[in-house]
Amino acid sequence: TPVQIKEFGAIKKIDFSLVPPYNYAVTASSRIHIYGRYSQEPIKTFSRFKDAAYCATYRDDGNLLVAGSEEGSIRLFDISGRAPLRQFDGHTKAVHVVGFLSDKYRIFSGGDDYSSSLWDILSATEIVSYSEHSDYVRCGCASKVNADVFVTGSYDHTVKLFDARTGSSVMTIEHGQPVESVLLFPSGGLLVSAGGRYVKVWDVLKGGQLLVSLKNHHKTVTCLCLNSSGQRLLSGSLDRHVKIYSTTSYKVVHSFNYATSILSLALSPEDETIVVGMTDGVLNVKHRKPGERKEKSQKKRQPAYRTYVKGRTYMPKQEDFCVSKPVKRVLRKYDKLLRSFQSSKALDVVLEPPIRLYTPEVTVAVMQELHRRGTLRNALAGRDEKQINLLLTFVARRVIEPRFTSVLVTVADMITDIYQPVVGQSAIVDRQFLRLQEAIGKEIDYQEELLEVLGMMDTLFATFANKGATYLEENKSNGLIEAIETDTN
Repeated sequence: TPVQIKEFGAIKKIDFSLVPPYNYAVTASSRIHIYGRYSQEPIKTFSRFKDAAYCATYRDDGNLLVAGSEEGSIRLFDISGRAPLRQFDGHTKAVHVVGFLSDKYRIFSGGDDYSSSLWDILSATEIVSYSEHSDYVRCGCASKVNADVFVTGSYDHTVKLFDARTGSSVMTIEHGQPVESVLLFPSGGLLVSAGGRYVKVWDVLKGGQLLVSLKNHHKTVTCLCLNSSGQRLLSGSLDRHVKIYSTTSYKVVHSFNYATSILSLALSPEDETIVVGMTDGVLNVKHRKPGERKEKSQKKRQPAYRTYVKGRTYMPKQEDFCVSKPVKRVLRKYDKLLRSFQSSKALDVVLEPPIRLYTPEVTVAVMQELHRRGTLRNALAGRDEKQINLLLTFVARRVIEPRFTSVLVTVADMITDIYQPVVGQSAIVDRQFLRLQEAIGKEIDYQEELLEVLGMMDTLFATFANKGATYLEENKSNGLIEAIETDTN
């Protein structure tokens, strides 16, 4: 279940520290909040800004934090302090882009004055300034491979690659839309740019050749993110969706739906937490469901042979008093989980093949118990494609059995309600939903036919009953007349 935190304004930037405990900085309005991974309140706040703050970014060692501002200055903070260590002045308008080069001693920046600059941390001076963009510079990133290379993206539809050793850009890429976010792969060979509805991947080593153009969003793409292994690319958009692409096929493998438009997103270094910032100031934090730890089965030492044969030949005497040993009651695994209120795990256990196939009444009984407790919905939620397929297969097969129908109809209703937003994303799940619909439809048709047959039979029985009554009445009346005639004679 996601954690939602309300900020003071639209969340423009989220950045994770690369060192434990993996805190993250959230830039919203004129403040920078530092959150712990599981904290719902900020553990530290930087608020020394006269106007809006932008793009708070951690250094790789997690000790320093740099941020731009609306008034055009750049501030460098020590995580353990509150006042800025350095202030860099040189931009004439708002600075929306700041970050550290991989050597950790220089900072790059980009602002609304169309310029990009490089700064020395030790002397707090400007090393070089580039004025090659013709519109606002709103995004940028640094190479992790080369300490002199950084990239900026602008609303003039271009992405420029700069080398600190030269006086001008070394590569210009035409994105075709105002660029909202750029991202370099860890290898430094691939560049991703986002702007308009498009996410485009470029080969830097081939001079900026376009490899693939992705158009999976309905509105402007605002942010990009990579997972730790580089195998998944995430994009957030104003259409309230986060799309997850495989970097081998560049196809959408998953998506998240949110309440409002998305401005920023970040993934923790261990891929355990995804944080999304929205236009209404809500910070949405989702944690990966912890995997079940495999219990190591240690082989117990077996008793010696003499333990088993000891006392076998003893015969009780007349004065002996025999005490019967009480039989120990062993609980089933699902009963233990139900006693410890682990609803989801209990449902997983009864969906295993030996129980599901040979004793389905146990599976349905556990579902009924969870529904009685009010935890069935929580147990059904948060499942992956394979588990949803298993649930729907069981329900579609057993819902037509009269002893299970009342419970499984409730289960089917809950599954449909929970997983309705993901319909269309998995062919396997969609097929199972259609099977369930077909099974219920056939059962309804059978019930209608049975009701028709029952109506016919009731009519026939009523007809036979009337005929039998008439026949008896006629016999009685004939017997009475014959008796009267006999008496008269």
